Amino acid sequence: MIVAFFVALTLIGAVGYRWIEGWNWADSFYMTVITITAVGYHEVHPVSQAGRYWTTFVLAGGLTGLAAWFALITAAMVRMDLGNQYRRRKTLKEVSRMRDHVIVCGGGRMGVQVVHELQDARQPFVLIERDEDAIRALHRVSPDVRVIEDDATRDRVLEDAGIKRAKGLVTCLSGDTDNLYVCLSARHLNPDLVIVARAEGERAIDKMRRSGADHVVSPNVAGAVWVASVLVRPAVASFLDVTAPGSHLSRHLDHATVGAGSQIAGSTLAGARILDETGLLVVAIRKQGTPPEEMLLNPPGDTVLEPGDEVIVLGDGEQVARLREYVG
Repeated sequence: MIVAFFVALTLIGAVGYRWIEGWNWADSFYMTVITITAVGYHEVHPVSQAGRYWTTFVLAGGLTGLAAWFALITAAMVRMDLGNQYRRRKTLKEVSRMRDHVIVCGGGRMGVQVVHELQDARQPFVLIERDEDAIRALHRVSPDVRVIEDDATRDRVLEDAGIKRAKGLVTCLSGDTDNLYVCLSARHLNPDLVIVARAEGERAIDKMRRSGADHVVSPNVAGAVWVASVLVRPAVASFLDVTAPGSHLSRHLDHATVGAGSQIAGSTLAGARILDETGLLVVAIRKQGTPPEEMLLNPPGDTVLEPGDEVIVLGDGEQVARLREYVG
């Protein structure tokens, strides 16, 4: 529309100068162009009084067209939201270099808590959230959080978050339908991914598992179990409070995987002397290839540790770091 206006104004102006002043077409077009653009050059030839009136008309039209053009450009820049585009490109560039990271889908109350726990554990992660208010609230608390402002249910967004290079995904969106869709997409894009999903009710829990989730968390069910535990088994509940991860206390449950070239591979748990070497208490062992429900709790000392076995321990972060170096 703006381009058509300028073309029409140029043609009309040139015709007017040729008719009023009798100039050739080249001079008429040149005079029209420098008048429309208001560049301030001198007239091509001296103009008559009628030519001055015509120049005023052409100049007014040119200024009007330029104002409309600049308004169009400004509106386009606002729609592009250059600041957000720059931040998004910067975030995607950083994410492209990440490996073995965690993708968190949803920046609500549960998502924010997951982010804090991952930060405390120094685990690289990226958050996907489309609500601008939630993103601003999160940045006020954690300015350095990498956020992709988009819809986590889209395969393209998950690929932008590096799902094929990630080791885990947590989907805690507000709706069970969205979480179910993310589970299906994530499992299709990365069959080896560890997926943790949020579900509101018992019926949704089973559907999440069938859709590809390795672990399903229901805040309602977990909260009810915790309340009952506090009332029925207060001592156990207090112990679990102490061992829960958090920046306020250092003791927590963690794990380490026995490496293929580990010095303790093939030895028994007693022979590995994990308690003496690291100060950690081994509370469980998960043999390689076994499901979580078959984890060996309170393992005996003659349990043989093999490459790929996961050792679940209780202790602080420094002790766990020493353990991973010891068994890796």
